[in-house]
Amino acid sequence: MPKVANGIDLVWKPWQAHAENFEYELRHGVIPRKSGVIRLWAFTNYANMGIYRQAVAQFEKGLVPRPDITNHPWHITRKYGFGINLEQSLTRNLTAFGRFGWDNGKTESFAYTEVDQTFAGGLGANGALWHRPYDRAGVALVTNGICKDHQFYLADGGRGFLLGDGGLRYGRENIVEAYYTAHIWRGIYIAPGLQHINNPGYNQDRGPVLVPSLRLHVEF
Repeated sequence: MPKVANGIDLVWKPWQAHAENFEYELRHGVIPRKSGVIRLWAFTNYANMGIYRQAVAQFEKGLVPRPDITNHPWHITRKYGFGINLEQSLTRNLTAFGRFGWDNGKTESFAYTEVDQTFAGGLGANGALWHRPYDRAGVALVTNGICKDHQFYLADGGRGFLLGDGGLRYGRENIVEAYYTAHIWRGIYIAPGLQHINNPGYNQDRGPVLVPSLRLHVEF
């Protein structure tokens, strides 16, 4: 595990700071006679993570000018979570997917991103539907949330490694994303995309935001 949230330097004491990830995969669809995959996963992290409720209590007692999740002596705390991922073939060239993820959220967001709960679903299509078999297109809907302790921390002016702008009027972060991957020539693909984000960073006072993207993939 890293020394600080999303940091590059690691704690070389695996008996103290470590992570375990577990995954079970069942290659079976939920629609009869249609292929699909069900994946169940869980994780547990042990690291020098702060506790949101304690950080807020320090602020309310006037010990700090604003909550600071890193203002604590070295101590190992635990974060855990689980999720499920479904992929289901609908037709030969159309696939649906869904995903749910959750973590306990009371300890500091420490690795990857600041999300305590997520739902996602969407459709992916093979370009054979429109006579371009190497192309791909897709659309997805995502809604993310954070737990109450995390909300109070940010509302009081706390900052995480991604979030925090002096206040928070909480709302779930909702995203609609679409992309198209076009085969240009041999191993060259180009993929434009677009995201529409409501309440970015879980803040109703921000957004909505449009985020365009453009990716280039080259195979040799």
